[in-house]
Amino acid sequence: MRKSIPIFVLCLFLLVSGMAWGQDARITNVIVTNTRDDLILYFRVQGCFTKDLQRAILNGVPTTFTFLASLDQVRNFWKDKNLASLEIRHTVKYNNLKNEFVITRSEHNDQPVTVNTLPEAKRIMAEVENLRIAKLKTLERNHRYQVRVKAELSKITLPFYLHHVFRFFLFLWDFETDWYTTDFIY
Repeated sequence: MRKSIPIFVLCLFLLVSGMAWGQDARITNVIVTNTRDDLILYFRVQGCFTKDLQRAILNGVPTTFTFLASLDQVRNFWKDKNLASLEIRHTVKYNNLKNEFVITRSEHNDQPVTVNTLPEAKRIMAEVENLRIAKLKTLERNHRYQVRVKAELSKITLPFYLHHVFRFFLFLWDFETDWYTTDFIY
């Protein structure tokens, strides 16, 4: 009987861990375009708002998504040349008293955007629009380039006394997408 308890606990841990890793967060709707002067990137992340994460947001836990983007010049027989690497953050904080969500986005100089509904907050958190990734003058005509994008939920930090109590459950809220890669010729 004593041997079956550790095995049960191990199986339970693996099952719960598998559910956390099995989240279906992914990068979608990637568009690489340009203005007269800049290379511009649009994308969104889908499948990142689990019920537990939504509950945490509604309980006032500040939540931050980190988006990583890179631009490389693809070179034959040589290592690709990195032209740009960006890290941007979107943070949402729910104010229970005012019944509003305040979202800051680093690519917009952390200017707060206030919305009143969770679906609207989720949409703003998951979308990256008009991200200037490079100046066109840094690109060479008729060369191949590659844009890579990834999203991750930054570790949620709670006050010290709550962090130890909820440490296991915080693990369930973590996600990280695979790298999304798209090639183009400029």
